[in-house]
Amino acid sequence: MAFQFSFILALSLLSLFNPFQAAATANQSQFFTLMRNSLKGNLLSYWNNTSTGFTPFCSYTGIGCNENGDVVSIDLSAQSLSGHFPDDVCSYLPRLRILRLGHNNLHGNFPSSITNCSLLEQLNMSSTYLTGKLPDFSPLTSLRLLDLSYNHFAGDFPLSVTNLTNLEVLNFNENGGFNLWELPENISGLKKLNTMVLTTCMVRGFIPRSLGNMTSLSDLELSGNFLVGRIPIELGLLKNLKQLELYYNQQLEGEIPEELGNLTELIDLDMSVNKLSGKIPESIWRLPKLQVLQLYNNTLIGEIPEAIESSTTLTTLSLYDNFLTGDVPKGLGRSSPLVLLELSENRLSGELPAEACNGGKLLYFLVLGNSFSGRLPENYARCESLIRFRVSYNRLEGTIPEGLLALPHVSILDIGYNRLNGSIPKSIGNAKNLSELFIQSNGISGVLPPEISQAVNLVKIDLSNNLLSGPIPSEIGNLRKLNSLMLQGNKFNSSITDSLSSLKSLNVLDLSNNHLMGSIPESLCELLPNSMNFSDNLLSGPIPLPFIKGGLVESFSGNPGLCVSVYLSSSHINFPMCSRSSNRKKINVIWVITISMAIMSVGILLYIKRRVCKENSMMERDETSSSSFFSYDVKSFHLISFDQREIAEAMIDKNIVGQGGSGTVYKIQLSNGEVVAVKKLWSRSTKDFASEDHLDLDKELKTEVETLGSIRHKNIVKLYSYFSRLDCSLLIYEYMPNGNLWDALHNGKILLHWPTRHQIALGVAQGLAYLHHDLKLPIIHRDIKSTNILLDITYKPKVADFGIAKVLQARGGKDSTTTVIAGTYGYMAPEYAYTSKATTKCDVYSFGVVLMELVTGRKPVEAEFGEDKNIIYWVSTKVETKEGPIEVLDKQLSGAFKDEMIKVLKIAIRCTYKLPSHRPTISEVVQLLIEADPYGCDICKSSNKTRESADVTKTQS
Repeated sequence: MAFQFSFILALSLLSLFNPFQAAATANQSQFFTLMRNSLKGNLLSYWNNTSTGFTPFCSYTGIGCNENGDVVSIDLSAQSLSGHFPDDVCSYLPRLRILRLGHNNLHGNFPSSITNCSLLEQLNMSSTYLTGKLPDFSPLTSLRLLDLSYNHFAGDFPLSVTNLTNLEVLNFNENGGFNLWELPENISGLKKLNTMVLTTCMVRGFIPRSLGNMTSLSDLELSGNFLVGRIPIELGLLKNLKQLELYYNQQLEGEIPEELGNLTELIDLDMSVNKLSGKIPESIWRLPKLQVLQLYNNTLIGEIPEAIESSTTLTTLSLYDNFLTGDVPKGLGRSSPLVLLELSENRLSGELPAEACNGGKLLYFLVLGNSFSGRLPENYARCESLIRFRVSYNRLEGTIPEGLLALPHVSILDIGYNRLNGSIPKSIGNAKNLSELFIQSNGISGVLPPEISQAVNLVKIDLSNNLLSGPIPSEIGNLRKLNSLMLQGNKFNSSITDSLSSLKSLNVLDLSNNHLMGSIPESLCELLPNSMNFSDNLLSGPIPLPFIKGGLVESFSGNPGLCVSVYLSSSHINFPMCSRSSNRKKINVIWVITISMAIMSVGILLYIKRRVCKENSMMERDETSSSSFFSYDVKSFHLISFDQREIAEAMIDKNIVGQGGSGTVYKIQLSNGEVVAVKKLWSRSTKDFASEDHLDLDKELKTEVETLGSIRHKNIVKLYSYFSRLDCSLLIYEYMPNGNLWDALHNGKILLHWPTRHQIALGVAQGLAYLHHDLKLPIIHRDIKSTNILLDITYKPKVADFGIAKVLQARGGKDSTTTVIAGTYGYMAPEYAYTSKATTKCDVYSFGVVLMELVTGRKPVEAEFGEDKNIIYWVSTKVETKEGPIEVLDKQLSGAFKDEMIKVLKIAIRCTYKLPSHRPTISEVVQLLIEADPYGCDICKSSNKTRESADVTKTQS
């Protein structure tokens, strides 16, 4: 009441002097009432809560007024606001000149009434999650800044902005929902424009020559679009240009114009991931202020000229994946503060530039895959700023500088596949930040120093195919983070240290092709079921039974002294039976273990049959089993009604519809008519039920299931409920009547025509985009494959089986990685198989394989492709032939959609690029698939069942 009285009193006193001003004040006050009602955020709660009682809106945080009390600016950027911004802002605030709402969580369509603000000079609504179509901006004739970057707008790009002749900043960065559009010639009418950022907003066609008339431009960014043709020489007229970014258009071609050397103010030039050819103009190397030059992934030729030695400004030089030749100037980096030098995958030769680290700021030195020769410069051992040092696949000689392995910040040290010799220095123990060490395929000799155990952050060690000898140091068991230890192809000549069993994170252990002797430590069985190879050594004695039961017998071949204690039926594995006299005690222990395990297995099978997985009558008779079943902890995520007993009684053999590595799936029709899929996951053996490790795993599973249960997307299969018990977990999913994509494509019962296949591809991509980009904590699926893509009654797809999905932790950023190998052969990204670190780009790769299945009708791995070859190799070889891509298209389909299929094939090839950085994000893939739609964009907007059903043909089994 006191606040209302004060407010009315203030308005009454004001009206005595200026009734018009009083009315305006009341009108403006009404708008702030609307804001408090439609927006949420802590800031709004402070606007009226001051110690002095009533506070005029002109003193609110973020609000600015002129001397007459008119609101002229609203700046609420990054205030954690959410909700809808009120309509008709300018009918309440007619004098508004500045409106900044960026970096808030607003909802709904762009408030088109803003275009009534005739005095508006600055409009910033970047990163506000707005959607819908944009209005005609022509009325905003006073506008100087328009920033609508990082939103989700759709429809046509608002070309009306070309009418805003006072515009100085135009920013539409990362708006990938627009229809494809072209830059008009008349955009050059924006004479005052100094910043034009149109990155990733669906621009296609040629770059207009008229841009050369926009001489006020200092920042021109057109990256991540679909621009084609040559870079116009007229861009060399932009005398004030400081930043020019044209990367990731992929189709820009021809030579880089010499005229770009006239851009004497240029600081940043990036034209990577295109089809640019010819030499890099000499004039560009001489640009006086150039700090960043990125031209990677093109087809450029020629040499790096000595002119680069004169640069005093260069910080980033990234030219990898081109065809550059000749020596690198020795003085590169002598006078410039280099931070990144990336020259990998070219044809460069000569000695490495010894002075690259002179500036003391070099973080990344990456020159792998060239023909560099000579020694590793001693200077590099003093480059303490280095984080990554990769010089593999060259012709380097000599010894490893002692300090190089002791750099305090280096994370990856990759000097493999060279001609290095000498020994591994003991200074390796000082590399406290080192996580990956690659020295394979050199001539390194001597012993592996025990000091390596002091590099406690090591995750990967590859010293294979060298001349190392002596023992494998027992201290290596202290490297508790070690994921991969590759020591094969050396001359290690001791027994195998049982300290290796301490490496609980180990996925790969390869000790093959050495001179190791003695028996195999029983303790190494604790590392199962990981990949291990002990072949071609001098080992003797019995192979521990768990290795035999785990199917790893072949990993011991080439050890004449080894024997087995049980008969092996496989004819291609030839090990003698161990003699009774050799080790009777050990054999007796093995037989006891064998018999015990057999008894335990039978007991568990009987237990399972009695408890959950047998017919109804048995369950009803077994009262103990029934009560045990209903001790499940239940979590529900969607509204669905069923009885737990109803689920239990229907989990019988005849209802099994699938079995895989993660569990058994049942199709169960409930009494209310609804059908659900129930996946039964069995945790571990009974003896482990109460272990601390198991409880941790169970807790992690529950957390992950709760995360997945909160997902709401049309292309993600619904998880209705989760039942958990100490020995068993049940996942209750929606049932998908048309099975999985693998069966639809490869089992011959139906023929999916191209429009349906495209619908499936787009739906899966949209589901993955939701997982990667639309959640607070993104999710990597890690096992995208056609069997994990389920189809509903109209063949719309849903991504399923999150058994090995990983939620990215916020502290690790958007591409946080994990170090547990998962995935399926044929779909697995090469870097994942090699490094065991999963990123969102691994999902993109796997999805690319699925796209190839859809286009070709082939399986990821077929005998026709050749030994150790997959569909990616097969496609790449076919598209290079005379017939080109047409030869790989599914022969069962008609040629009606040939062009659209080829478009999707090209997308698949991009998704499966070897280097993750070259692959698109899944959001970019969504846009590309929309462009390749065989029926135009209608497929993304409607669910025309008539058309869908016409796109599926029954075939003879």
